[in-house]
Amino acid sequence: MGKVTGFIEIKRKKHPTRPVDERIRDWQEVYLPYANADLQQQGARCMDCGIPFCHQGCPLGNLIPEWNDLVYRDRWRAAIDRLHATNNFPEFTGRLCPAPCEGSCVLAIDQDPVTIKGIEVSIIDRAFEEGWVVAQPPATRTGKKVAIVGSGPAGLAAADQLNRAGHTVTVLEKSDRIGGLLRYGIPEFKMEKRVLDRRLAILEAEGVTFRGGVDVGRDLPVAQLRSEWDAVLLAAGAGQPRDLPVPGRDLSGIHFAMEYLTLQNRRNEGDAIPEAQFISAKGRHVIIIGGGDTGADCLGTAHRQGAASVTQLELLPRPPAERAADNPWPQWPNVFRVSPAHEEGGDRLFAVSTQRFSGDANNRVRSLHLVDVEMVRRDGRVTFEPVAGTERELPAELVLLAMGFVGPERGPLVSDLGLKLTERGNVWRDERWMTSIPGVFTAGDMQRGQSLIVWAIAEGRSAASGIDRYLTGDSALPAPLQ
Repeated sequence: MGKVTGFIEIKRKKHPTRPVDERIRDWQEVYLPYANADLQQQGARCMDCGIPFCHQGCPLGNLIPEWNDLVYRDRWRAAIDRLHATNNFPEFTGRLCPAPCEGSCVLAIDQDPVTIKGIEVSIIDRAFEEGWVVAQPPATRTGKKVAIVGSGPAGLAAADQLNRAGHTVTVLEKSDRIGGLLRYGIPEFKMEKRVLDRRLAILEAEGVTFRGGVDVGRDLPVAQLRSEWDAVLLAAGAGQPRDLPVPGRDLSGIHFAMEYLTLQNRRNEGDAIPEAQFISAKGRHVIIIGGGDTGADCLGTAHRQGAASVTQLELLPRPPAERAADNPWPQWPNVFRVSPAHEEGGDRLFAVSTQRFSGDANNRVRSLHLVDVEMVRRDGRVTFEPVAGTERELPAELVLLAMGFVGPERGPLVSDLGLKLTERGNVWRDERWMTSIPGVFTAGDMQRGQSLIVWAIAEGRSAASGIDRYLTGDSALPAPLQ
């Protein structure tokens, strides 16, 4: 694949970004497009490795070496056909996926991996610019109706697949706009919503019906859901946030990350949100608890809102600069990373734990009390023990809890259907992606737990195959996961 000696002659080129002092003044995307010649060179680094372990890292089974080679050979139209063969929405994954494929790249054994993610997003953006991505409605309809609850990546992928199979698909979304976390959880600087809207327009033109502002179980009884549609897919995500039950948690100024991100995204959409309801970091000392992607999203948002300072706290110790001995290739490399949001500023503290919050006379948070912790393995379990003498406090006028999610939101959708849950509180499903209720299926974070966008799309595709088989007795739809 690519140029035979490309991986020897050509070094990895980092994805270009806008200057920090420019981008923190607006909400436009951070990344700039690669130059065409640079992309062809990066595609040339993909070598004929024999067994492409990038496939092992990608739940979708993306045909990565093929479209890398096609980009190197300047065959862009063929490249988008190969990319779309396994991925419904490469414009989402190319911007938002952490690229486990790159962690499994054979070149990454002793060099920097191929810029798979950068090539992927460049292919799909070029395809839209050239007008190659157009609506292709199915030639015939089966007469079967499917309802999909949730319009995140899993629900949208399933809707796309089932519509292609000729079923009549309706996507029901609790929020007023379609997109789930793609709409209100992902900041504009990571993915401008025009990228989401142009794909939704394609799906609508192909026959998918979207209904926003429908909270299934409340606005639409589950009995009606079951009777009106021949099959149902639950893809409502894992929206129950992990809380931090420490003294002072009830002080004002402490919010879940998704509350904070959603309000800013709504304002960017043009919604008039009263200042009394808006959560702003402007002029405030901000503490973000949680070192993952959601925490980084809060960090970039706080920079753009004009925070006085931002500090991100992480319970785990700082990862090493290179793979540790117990983290061999092709496992996902647990190494220290700097996201574009981190490049923009802020402090990061590792191996610390919050003990309590304290506030002022108005019951508003003013400081966070923390302690260093040591990770201890004992009897096969990991605990975090405080280090004596390291107690201290940080100014905290806005605290954002970005510690992940613990499963689907509890409500009528789950309870009224009487769904069986797993020990971890996720929705149980069998090998056909069906829940404990016949004809009701599930996919994405709702059954898997909090995970990556690429897993959500892969699960949506697989669940669509299971639904198609349930409705017709057979299916030609691909199922990347079992």
